[in-house]
Amino acid sequence: MASLRKVIVFGATGSVGSAAALKAFQEGAKVTLAMRDPSKPIPRLDGISVEKVQADLTQPDTVFNAARQSDAKTAFIYAVWGTTDGMRSTLEALKKGGVESVVFLSSFAVKGDPHAIKPADIIAYVHAQIEIALADVFGDQRSSLRPAYFSSNVFQYKDEILQGEVALPNPDVEFDWISPEDIGEVAGSILAHGLQENVIPLVGPERLSLKDGLSLVGDTLGKEIKTPVVGKEQAIKDMQRNGNPEGIATWFVETVTSPKSFIWDAPTWEAGRDNIQKYTHKAPTMFRQWLDDNKGFFAA
Repeated sequence: MASLRKVIVFGATGSVGSAAALKAFQEGAKVTLAMRDPSKPIPRLDGISVEKVQADLTQPDTVFNAARQSDAKTAFIYAVWGTTDGMRSTLEALKKGGVESVVFLSSFAVKGDPHAIKPADIIAYVHAQIEIALADVFGDQRSSLRPAYFSSNVFQYKDEILQGEVALPNPDVEFDWISPEDIGEVAGSILAHGLQENVIPLVGPERLSLKDGLSLVGDTLGKEIKTPVVGKEQAIKDMQRNGNPEGIATWFVETVTSPKSFIWDAPTWEAGRDNIQKYTHKAPTMFRQWLDDNKGFFAA
């Protein structure tokens, strides 16, 4: 009888990580959750048999101990901001602890040669540095998932949504609205069944403007949401007020006001759209359905 594939999931308290852990478990893997606080409940994972170990991706010693304790051969990780080495020390700790392959939650913003991406392109750059380190440490035994625009990004506008008005630098910019849970299910499938590709673009099933997306939010909540246009400088300040660092706020505003789409002008978007069904064997989640499932978050 074949032994269970042993995997370790970092970030299981988040939507992507919890979905990855659940999918891997459902597909027959032995799952260990690496958590900063193992006592923290994860409602999505209630009722399934998983082990929990203490670890923090910013502390390589704890990562090594977690990997060794779990005896996992495959790990799921996410990007940690603020590291100076592209998480290389963390990746080396994983490998030293016995992990042989890694599934990394990267970003669709990473395109072309990761070495050529400039620091000013902050979202792409941070993820690219980790992809570079990942390739150096694990070679071909890696998969970088590159999802585009998360449905959950709409949560950053929660206060404005509840007030009925969200000021935007470009309400007509179109996104794909990919479900974080779909991303996690792709990751979980790979954890359970093994790597297939080093880079996996992931794009949601819709091409919907930010204005129309917020209109769907309004429909779900039973209220009208206005989307007046605001200048770049004010948009950056608004994003900072909502908790985004200046660099990320600037990157986002410049991206959504650019004549070139970081999603739809990329040559990989169609393959990215197909990859959700390819890996999960089910249709991707539409934004309206995702809103119905998550509307409780908007409760005042």
